[in-house]
Amino acid sequence: MSKKDFIAMLSIALKETQETGYWLRLMKESDFLTLAVFNSIHPNIIEIIKIRTSIFKTSRNKISEIQ
Repeated sequence: MSKKDFIAMLSIALKETQETGYWLRLMKESDFLTLAVFNSIHPNIIEIIKIRTSIFKTSRNKISEIQ
């Protein structure tokens, strides 16, 4: 896998995580999930988004430095 492919896959993973957060919020708003269940899951999604964003930015910057 090339470095550009890796960056592209990271980007997709980040978008998928953000979409998961969207669906969780939607399920909470529609009362499909209780607030307690939402509150037990949502902080984990936020943390994963932060981690993936950091990895994506660092990787993208390193590739920019090389080129």
